[in-house]
Amino acid sequence: MRIYTKTGDKGSTSLIGGTKVPKSHLRIESYGTVDELNSFVGLLGDQLSLAGDPALFIDVTALLREIQDRLFTIGSSLACDPEKEPRLKIPDLKEEDITALEEEIDRMDTVLPPMRSFLLPGGHVAVSTAHIARTVCRRAERTCVRLHEEQLHVEPIVIRYLNRLSDYFFQLSRYIAHVLNAPEIPWKPRV
Repeated sequence: MRIYTKTGDKGSTSLIGGTKVPKSHLRIESYGTVDELNSFVGLLGDQLSLAGDPALFIDVTALLREIQDRLFTIGSSLACDPEKEPRLKIPDLKEEDITALEEEIDRMDTVLPPMRSFLLPGGHVAVSTAHIARTVCRRAERTCVRLHEEQLHVEPIVIRYLNRLSDYFFQLSRYIAHVLNAPEIPWKPRV
C-alpha cells in the first residue's frame, strides 16, 4: 500500500464510508484538528519521559497514551459519513473516559497551590507543550460545536470529552510545573 494515492490532488477527499467532500469541509477540519492535538499529546509524553526522573510522570504518560487512543476514536468518528457510521461500528467514547479525566484533575488539585492569578504558558518546555495541547484541544472542541450547530452529526460525548480534556491539560500544565519545580508565570496586566 502506498502512502500517496493522488486521489486528493484536486482538493477533495473521502470520508469513511466513501462520501467525497472538499478538504475544506468542516468535518475534515474537525478531525484534522484532533489529529494535530494527538501529535502534541505524543510530544508532551516524550518531553515528560526526558524531564528528570521518568518515574515522576509514569502515571501521566500512561494516561496520555490512553488519551491518544481516545483521540483516534474521536477522529475515526468524525471521519465517518454520519449516514453510514452506524453500520461501520466505529469504537465509541464512554462516560468512564470523562470520569477518568475528572478524577485525574481532582487528584492533581490536591497537591497544587491555589491559583492566585491567570498564568502565562512557560517555565518549562513540557509546561508550554501542555498549554499548546490545551489550546489545540479547545480549537478541536470549537470545530465540533460548529459541526453540531450546523447540524452535521457529532456525538455529544465528543464535545464533552474535548471540553474536559482541555481542562485536564490546563491542570496538567500546573502539575508538571509543580513536580519539576518550574516557576508558574503569573500574568501581570499593565496598569
